[in-house]
Amino acid sequence: MGFVNELVQNLPRPLTKEERNRSQESKNPWKIVTSLTPMQGALFMSGYFAWMMDAVDFFGVSLTSNRLGRFFGKDTHSITTAITLTLLLRSAGALIFGLLSDRYGRKWPLVINLLIVAALELSTAYTVTFSQFLAVRSLFGIGMGGIWGLATANSLENLPIHARGLFSGILQQGYAAGYLVAAVINLTAVEHYDRWQVLFYIGAGLSLFAAAFRAILPESEFFLRAKATETTSTTGKSKMFLRQMKKALRIYWKRAIFAILLMSFFNYYSHGSQDLLPVYYENAKGFSAYDASVLTIIGNCGAITGGLFMGYFSQYIGRRLTIIIACCFCAAFIPLWVIPSSFSALAAGVFFVQVGVQGAWAIIPIYLSELSPPAFRAVFPSLAYQLGNAASSASAQIEATLGESVRTTGARGQDIPDYGLIQGWFIGVVSLCIILCCLVGPEDHGSNFESAKAAYQEDAGEATAPMVGRRLSATDPSSVEKGEKSEKGRSEYLERAE
Repeated sequence: MGFVNELVQNLPRPLTKEERNRSQESKNPWKIVTSLTPMQGALFMSGYFAWMMDAVDFFGVSLTSNRLGRFFGKDTHSITTAITLTLLLRSAGALIFGLLSDRYGRKWPLVINLLIVAALELSTAYTVTFSQFLAVRSLFGIGMGGIWGLATANSLENLPIHARGLFSGILQQGYAAGYLVAAVINLTAVEHYDRWQVLFYIGAGLSLFAAAFRAILPESEFFLRAKATETTSTTGKSKMFLRQMKKALRIYWKRAIFAILLMSFFNYYSHGSQDLLPVYYENAKGFSAYDASVLTIIGNCGAITGGLFMGYFSQYIGRRLTIIIACCFCAAFIPLWVIPSSFSALAAGVFFVQVGVQGAWAIIPIYLSELSPPAFRAVFPSLAYQLGNAASSASAQIEATLGESVRTTGARGQDIPDYGLIQGWFIGVVSLCIILCCLVGPEDHGSNFESAKAAYQEDAGEATAPMVGRRLSATDPSSVEKGEKSEKGRSEYLERAE
């Protein structure tokens, strides 16, 4: 009965009218956008560009997998090893750059991270053996690992609370926009020069641009405010940072496990529906590389659409409920992803499936930021995300391996892996797993985390951010040490905060 009561208590529900009124200033999306100051907009865009470049860099492999296979003399299964290694090592980058960001600030760790990514992207283009290619892509995974967490913290903590749902969706779809940019480059420059290296040359240049753009902007206001109140030495701040990190881990470990599990499913969701998509269209449906690239572009237009709508609505109906709605929407269109053979029907299928997949993803930046220890909003979401990436790193290889036994007749009459059926079942099962996680998980919708202390300040590790009115979550990490339930512990905290 205890588990049932906990489950019922955690069922997501829309916020009350009073809660909605307290947690947002306007429902007009245009007014939300125009409420930002120029500096808030610029800081947001610096994080957005960083995340978009991450996608351009990552999807360079999947979009050019056939060319890479011919260049290195390897099959699709072998090429996907590079994707797996990249995903596996992103956790190391998340830990390194996340800790640097929470300790030293949002600006220079992100700039350095982008410069490293640009250098490794350029190095990819100069590899001549498959072993060199795998080695560079492995190092590239470390560089990529820090980008998402740093971009999220950099962008969202500088925004007003009422704008964070919408801009979480916009930020996350920087990844879809990056995939779109990579697909256009593949469709034009790569096709024109008939060299896969071109995509990686351009990707390195775009990452340099993102680094330069962030470098000309000031540090995040959150860290400027913390710096203004500094009274301890650099060594003292580092020691305090380590103490507060231990406190946060002791208090938030349950949330950390939940976040890693959720992000494992989410990364299966994303990579399972994207990594082998060009191969599926070319081999199973018989489309040219040009048409396959056009279909990926259409899918990413759907992703951007889903991100905008779902991110916006999450501000009013809650984070978990929006994710559940997006997953159900995706599942409804899986048949249209698998069954048709015509270009137009498949275009509709990939558009609507990606509306659901990336619409659910749109909530993740703000959802994890709100669940995080307020002082560790770079390393907590970033590490959870990338450990989830590591857990799902073999998604492309799993699908490729299943393709050895699940076969179909291709458009040209050849015996080929049935990637359409494999991906359809894959996405459906993962949708269900995400829904179950959201039914039992916590939610801190309305966390005023930008008012928290920096990670190197006294008591930062156990501090809880003030909340804008909402239903309280079932477990309150700030009360774990006292053994209190959230309804009592957090209510007392809110009274003190008000």
